[in-house]
Amino acid sequence: MATIRRQKHNLCSTTCLILLLPLLLQFYSGQSDLQLNYYEQSCPNAEEIIKQEVSKLYDRQANTAVSWVRNLFHDCGVKSCDASLLLETANGIESEQESDRSFGMRNLAYVRTIKEALEKECPMTVSCADIVALSARDGIAMLGGPHIEMKTGRRDSRESYLTEVETAIPNHNESMSSVLSTFQSIGIDTEGTVALLGAHSLGRVHCVNLVHRLYPTVDPTLDPDYAKYLKGRCPTPDPDPRAVLYARKDRETRMILDNFYYKHLLEHKGLLLVDQALASDPLTSPFVEKMAADNGYFHDQFARAILLLSENKPLTGDQGEIRKDCRYVN
Repeated sequence: MATIRRQKHNLCSTTCLILLLPLLLQFYSGQSDLQLNYYEQSCPNAEEIIKQEVSKLYDRQANTAVSWVRNLFHDCGVKSCDASLLLETANGIESEQESDRSFGMRNLAYVRTIKEALEKECPMTVSCADIVALSARDGIAMLGGPHIEMKTGRRDSRESYLTEVETAIPNHNESMSSVLSTFQSIGIDTEGTVALLGAHSLGRVHCVNLVHRLYPTVDPTLDPDYAKYLKGRCPTPDPDPRAVLYARKDRETRMILDNFYYKHLLEHKGLLLVDQALASDPLTSPFVEKMAADNGYFHDQFARAILLLSENKPLTGDQGEIRKDCRYVN
């Protein structure tokens, strides 16, 4: 009888352990996931320091805010949100910045300014990947965009992914089906993709990426008056890529993240081929029309898409490292 009771007890213990194991594993893995206020104990002022530095840089040079947004896209869109974008070519690393897709990227040096401020407060604690994410969040708010609650706890990659940039970052003249497929591969749906491309309302585009729509003949989908403006900005079909030759993406609210981008698309004033394709493709055009009519809706969808992008396969827990200098592996 005692033997039977022991067998039942052992069976119960084994069964309970089996049932609890998935929960225990879920709990354990959850400890290394991204979370709100990740640095609350280890570096309580981290997010405020980043916000202050982003604000100071914005006051000095407003286009830094645009750079933070582009940095997030180029970092998180390639492999994962791991600051691999920031690695420079050295010690066997080939920098992602050398890709043609990184043409025109600016202000990466200012990441060091933020990192140095954090290192003074909390050495070797805040990752470069979280700097990329949080600076984008704060830059978006300074540009009149939505305030986004963003999780932290990303860690930094020990390698670069130069060979993957070409396929991970859509080109300005790719088909809409290709662009949608690229974003869907990282979990961003059609509505979110249309919203993310709304970031094209900010900053400027070099003539190198425009002249194929102007020469030898003007793209018939362009508004004639807008085409005349673009030709004035880009007067030759073979601009020097090193020269400061560019056109503003949005001449009316050029440093504000708003829905004028979509209004311009409906007026055939899309700067890049991929922009104008949004308004003509049957999968994306309904969202273009809705965002053109409702800035609040655009901001809501933009915030949702930015969060999805910022949480693309991050390194967490004991993966990767916390770089001391964002340009180099420790």
